[in-house]
Amino acid sequence: MSTLATVALEPPQQPVRWHFSPRDWAVLAFALVAAFIPFANVLAGLFEVWNLKPEYSHGILIPILSLFLLWRERDTLARTPFKGSWAGVLVILLGGVLWYVGEISTIYTIGQYAFLAFLYGLVLALVGREVFVKLRTPLLILIFMIPIPAFLSNRLSLQLQLLSSALGVDFIRLFGISVFLQGNVIDLGGYQLQVAEACSGLRYLLPLMTLAFLLACFYRAATWKRVALFVASIPVTVLMNSLRIGLIGITVEYWGERMAEGLLHFFEGWVVFMLSLGVLLLIGAALARIGSPRAPLRDVLVMDLGPPLTRSGADQRRPLPPSFVAATALATAAAVASLLMPERVEIKPARATFAQFPAHLGPWEGTFGQLADVYADQLKVDDYLQADYRDATGLPVNVWIAYYDSQRKGQSVHSPKSCLPGGGWEFRTLDQRRIETSSGALTVNRAVIQNGGQRELMYYWFQQRGRIVTDEYLVKWYIFRDAIERHRTDGALVRVTIPISTLVSESSADRELTQFVGTLRGELPRYVPD
Repeated sequence: MSTLATVALEPPQQPVRWHFSPRDWAVLAFALVAAFIPFANVLAGLFEVWNLKPEYSHGILIPILSLFLLWRERDTLARTPFKGSWAGVLVILLGGVLWYVGEISTIYTIGQYAFLAFLYGLVLALVGREVFVKLRTPLLILIFMIPIPAFLSNRLSLQLQLLSSALGVDFIRLFGISVFLQGNVIDLGGYQLQVAEACSGLRYLLPLMTLAFLLACFYRAATWKRVALFVASIPVTVLMNSLRIGLIGITVEYWGERMAEGLLHFFEGWVVFMLSLGVLLLIGAALARIGSPRAPLRDVLVMDLGPPLTRSGADQRRPLPPSFVAATALATAAAVASLLMPERVEIKPARATFAQFPAHLGPWEGTFGQLADVYADQLKVDDYLQADYRDATGLPVNVWIAYYDSQRKGQSVHSPKSCLPGGGWEFRTLDQRRIETSSGALTVNRAVIQNGGQRELMYYWFQQRGRIVTDEYLVKWYIFRDAIERHRTDGALVRVTIPISTLVSESSADRELTQFVGTLRGELPRYVPD
């Protein structure tokens, strides 16, 4: 009885509202500034990407969205103690290692992910694991502001081009229009519509995925439905972009070439993006009707400002966890190191330009061509050679050499496996072969390619700072390694092709290319430095 009475007389516990003191706020601000200092160049490059590449133009809004999503949790954060976590210090150490590697290799992509690791580590060291998990949404959305690595972006763009072209042609044919597809070129008879990189759908895909992620955050339903809504942004983008390409083809057929250019093209792009958003909302409404409980979209997709900040409760000063103090010290050390570290300058070796390349190579005499502006803009080469060489047999040996002074910012050699399918070429065979030439043994990629009734034999390799490489992923590794060890990332793709026909067998074409490559290889060091 006395125990019950004692319990009844105990005053109810008041909720606690945690707050930082002005000194602690100053420490937090100092830690944030210290974390930004080492990444000044990286963030400047990131801002440049947002401004210059339309597919990443939404990136500038993502930090704002992250802060908004964080602000929505203001009441929960005010009522939750921060316990800190030493795992955050380890994450910052990892970010520091990535930062150092990014600095000495001068590869911006590594530095961009290192910045996220730094930021995540500071938050984890401050709030602790439990609160960090609750803040996963405003933290994860920051990943969408980082550009996809260039070699993945190039391959993804090409696959989207081919898929969108094929689906767009299917749509055009539904209207009884005769159309021929060759790679990513849609031939309407009197007009050829090329589905270029800008029309691949990547400009829709990345912003729409970000928007779908945001919608999933506000979508109050089962986890699998939220995941499905986010994933749906990918096929929706592909289908709607294909519809856009099909509509352009149809309007060109009936109203002329001007329908594929100018304001209408731009307008169609915005219309398709808004339609894609509408389709996403319809998918969200359909998902809300599946299972139990069923609800209309307006009850499931609640885009509110979060619960208001609770004013009641006892105020209590929130101490800074020791793990955060240690993380701040690490960030400060990284900031000081970045200010003291000498700037690494990439070496671009002296070389002759391909404008000086000889027109006579042994018994072969060459004629030089020029790359169309649309391809030059897409490949972003610093120098190139495009030529046809013939000997007494009259067989043309086509030579394509793409040279880059620097490959550290993503502009790098494009593998024929990625580029040629866009022109309608199919790889019938592809293997590595060691050939014996007058300049010594050489391992090359050997492929038989076909485009309709046209067949060609192709040798190609990547000539990178004294190495002959046949694997495009190994090229990326050597770019990274040589950027650190040699301060160089220059290199080239060398590709030679010869037609195969009923008059020219594969074995004859092999002999011709082997002899030509032996002569060509002796000339290359002047133009592709070792």
